[in-house]
Amino acid sequence: MAVNKCIKYLLFFFNLLFWISGCIILGVSIYLKVSKDGNQITNESLPGIDLMIAIGVIIMVLGFLGCCGAIKENRCMLLMFFVSLLVIFILLLAAGILGAVGEKKVKDWVKERLEKFTPLSKQPQGVKDDLEKLQRELKCCGLVNGPGDWEKIPDSCRCNATDTDCNNSKVYSTTCSARIITLMEKNMEVVIGIAFAIATLLIFGMVFAMILYCQIGRKDSVSTNA
Repeated sequence: MAVNKCIKYLLFFFNLLFWISGCIILGVSIYLKVSKDGNQITNESLPGIDLMIAIGVIIMVLGFLGCCGAIKENRCMLLMFFVSLLVIFILLLAAGILGAVGEKKVKDWVKERLEKFTPLSKQPQGVKDDLEKLQRELKCCGLVNGPGDWEKIPDSCRCNATDTDCNNSKVYSTTCSARIITLMEKNMEVVIGIAFAIATLLIFGMVFAMILYCQIGRKDSVSTNA
């Protein structure tokens, strides 16, 4: 019994794109990691770059396994590829469930990470500069405790009476930690959409890999019996 060439090459090109995507994610992540323009505060509260590096490496390895397994008709590689996709699919599903159930815990975790930078008076100038930059961008003041985090309230906390969350002292009343958490919540829909797309690709990858795995097994069995 011959192996279906269509499925074989579909799986190969699927994994080639998978591998190229991993290379791009890894390259961009490393560039962002070594870049000096990163904000220490957002890097601490949203450590997404390290996660992106890990994802890039995993995707590259899986893409390589899938490509080699498909083009060489190697059952061992295809089985490893299938099991890896299955594990990632289960982890993705578990992460989605935990994220939905433990939303409050995520918020508390972010606040805990940000509390490392208080009191601001004991932090290096670089951290203070990063916070001021964040205050201008997000229209907030202070990190965890509001304006009270500062010994002397900087100009970046000042606001116009027409601005949202501007108090009687013409200072933003919302903390930057609250703004960061709000941004996380707004981006959750995008993250869920990406996770759903990845899960769909994983299912297709697993189906193609298992079909090819079984066809190679039948072909080997026929060859042995002949």
